[in-house]
Amino acid sequence: MVISKRLLTVGLAGICTVALATACGPVSSSDAGDDGTDEGSEGTTTVTVFISGDTNLVDLWEQGIIPAYEEANPDVQVDVTLDLHGEHDQQTVAKLVTATEAGDDPGFDLVDAGFVISSAAEAGTLLEVDPATVSGLATVPENTITAGKGVGIPYRASSVLLAYDSTVIDNPPATLEELLTWIEANPGQFAYNSPSTGGSGGAFVTTVLDSYLTQEEQDGLRVGYDEALQESWTPGFDRLAELGASVYQGGVYPNGNSQVLELLGNGSISMAPVWSDQFITAVETGLISEDVHYAQISDPSFTGSASYLGIPRTADNTEGAIDLVNFVLSPEGQTIIAEQISGYPVIALDELPEDVAAQFADADPSALRPGYYSENNDDMSNLWDQLVP
Repeated sequence: MVISKRLLTVGLAGICTVALATACGPVSSSDAGDDGTDEGSEGTTTVTVFISGDTNLVDLWEQGIIPAYEEANPDVQVDVTLDLHGEHDQQTVAKLVTATEAGDDPGFDLVDAGFVISSAAEAGTLLEVDPATVSGLATVPENTITAGKGVGIPYRASSVLLAYDSTVIDNPPATLEELLTWIEANPGQFAYNSPSTGGSGGAFVTTVLDSYLTQEEQDGLRVGYDEALQESWTPGFDRLAELGASVYQGGVYPNGNSQVLELLGNGSISMAPVWSDQFITAVETGLISEDVHYAQISDPSFTGSASYLGIPRTADNTEGAIDLVNFVLSPEGQTIIAEQISGYPVIALDELPEDVAAQFADADPSALRPGYYSENNDDMSNLWDQLVP
């Protein structure tokens, strides 16, 4: 991966432990000014964004949001610190906790990561927000804001869907059980990525596990860390292991959401779970044929949710982070998200251009089925690695 002037990859994290988080965690490229605020070159103010996610998320910030924001704010430079695929989230949260307890700047002013509304929120490391402090939240659905636990700032949404080649499949599976039956009846034609490498594969695994759980057990795994409840995953993992012989090449799991899309695009498979935003973008760019359609299953459905930004309580440039967030939640910012990664807008659709509003008329980020609490999700990925391939 090429490292741009904005992008620093967490390369040393693999040799660090949580106890060494403050020494080995992500580092911003900005320098602190004498007055305590971040200053970039030639006296410009710097806002540093920490990103934990896939390459499409990096591209959204690097190629979409940041250039547009900097053009509108020429006295501001936005830098990015990256943890690709979120492989070191626990270390980052540990660093946030340490910085908060010491009253120190954690090295970034804004966080884009799944742990924002789970472990980071529970640890009390993030600034409390509402429409009074972040004006861009004014038209975001209340349920979506509430799901942010008082600190998460929703800025886009998406869901996992079932993509299928319509030239091969006339009637796609409508339920999870029908999907599993189809996979075993059509060996090699279905793929999902290992859950630690991307959320579309994680959603498939979560959905299979949930099919063996009560609603109470599912809810418990979504609201907090519960290792005892994880024992209920055993029959689901057994089912996934049985399924292995029927997936792509008899048990090959792609590395990341993008590789799944590539397999769909070149005809190696005819069905897979995909993120709605990545799939729509892939069709628009020609990576995926228009003959590949999508649907949602039921009993249960695949997961989806809003994604949240968080502002560390002890960040040096809180004011700059809030201003950047308000831009992201503006009609211009939401249009960039919709056009670049096909993310569901979270603000009122009547604030957006008509063509963007029409594209997402049926999207409701407040009604999406959420995934597991961050630490439960990490354990799920680790157990899958041990029990399934």
